Amino acid sequence: MNNVNLIGRLTKHVTLQYTQQGGTPVVNFTLAVRRDFKDKQTGKYEADFIRCVAWGKQAELLDRYVDKGHQIGLQGRLQMRSYQDAQSGQMVYLTEVLIQEVTFLETKTTSNE
Repeated sequence: MNNVNLIGRLTKHVTLQYTQQGGTPVVNFTLAVRRDFKDKQTGKYEADFIRCVAWGKQAELLDRYVDKGHQIGLQGRLQMRSYQDAQSGQMVYLTEVLIQEVTFLETKTTSNE
């Protein structure tokens, strides 16, 4: 079973893009997910920064309703992929969460009130 559930905050505004073939909407973003423990030296919570991808209607909704710092919940699956960097020729390996469902815990309209 490949199932990931996360609650975190967006590290920056998502940018809606469209694929060259077919024009499918897609967003890539990083979600900061707070760890359950504090750093012993600073006394602050640490976070994991997790790459996420949303396609189609999910991508359009994220672009429309959330912004940097907003908290969302998501359910998806872990995905690994690789590609060859055009400039260096090196293989680049990525691990990311492919989003299947989003829960908006804050939106642009609720946070501005």
